[in-house]
Amino acid sequence: MFPAERRLRTPADFTTVIRGGNKAARRSVVLHLRPADPSRSGRAGLIVSRAVGNAVTRNLVKRRLRALISDHWSEDPETDVVVRALPAAAQASWGELSDDVDRAWRRAARDRR
Repeated sequence: MFPAERRLRTPADFTTVIRGGNKAARRSVVLHLRPADPSRSGRAGLIVSRAVGNAVTRNLVKRRLRALISDHWSEDPETDVVVRALPAAAQASWGELSDDVDRAWRRAARDRR
């Protein structure tokens, strides 16, 4: 779980990142990146709907996505990110999900510059 100060909480926070950030889509995820406000560190939010699967599957996908986002924050800590899991994320292996997040993050970060 992300620390409280590193989480997007309100619908307005999610909307700000989604509408104001750069988007990159892969087979299992859609990732939105936006520079964080200078007054605070980056925050993250996950969107994992019931279309992904049952509660056990959704929680597995969320745990994996949290771990992958934490890895990327070590490189770019001043970024707000929203990751939306697509139904393909439920069947994706750890390696496939990691590759999708890596490529989406790089693409969105490249587009941001």
